[in-house]
Amino acid sequence: MTKRSIAVFDFDGTLTTKDTMLIFIRYAKGTIPFIIGFCIFAPMIALMFMRIIDNHNCKQRLLSWFFKGMSYEEFAAKGKAFANNVSLISRQDTTKALLKHQQEGTEVYVVTASIVEWVAPYCQRLGVKQVIGTEMEVDNNGILTGKFKTHNCHGGEKVRRFLMVEPDRDSYFLYAYGDSSGDTEMLAMADEGHFVKL
Repeated sequence: MTKRSIAVFDFDGTLTTKDTMLIFIRYAKGTIPFIIGFCIFAPMIALMFMRIIDNHNCKQRLLSWFFKGMSYEEFAAKGKAFANNVSLISRQDTTKALLKHQQEGTEVYVVTASIVEWVAPYCQRLGVKQVIGTEMEVDNNGILTGKFKTHNCHGGEKVRRFLMVEPDRDSYFLYAYGDSSGDTEMLAMADEGHFVKL
């Protein structure tokens, strides 16, 4: 019996040439609020990117500052519209690899630490419906609480979340594409891992 084939792609730096979090914040909130927030959180952001402090708490505090109290409907609409901006920073080599896998009948997932609402709309344009990422918590009134519903989908959490959806690991051949230490565990689990560099 022939095994299924699955290809898992990271998003930021793998399917794009840049990290999308700060770009999305500026797009969604405007330049002046972005600059104010960036000045407040710049030291914390720098330490997060240098992996000196925990990225889960840092990212949650940053996104809470900008989006706590926003309706989920508005947040999701901004994420959908943001897909046009992602197209401008798409990475062509890995996008071609993704499309080639689709043409060959491989099932494709995007597994990312970024928030699903601004990743999935762009991925849908590529024909990818299976997106696993960090999720924002929404209260009973449809308002963002400023907290994460899930743990930050980074490192080992990527593997855990993916295996929740595809638990029978022996039943498929796994390709994985990533560009950073946050993809190390996924690449290690893959039958064929591709560490991509700009």
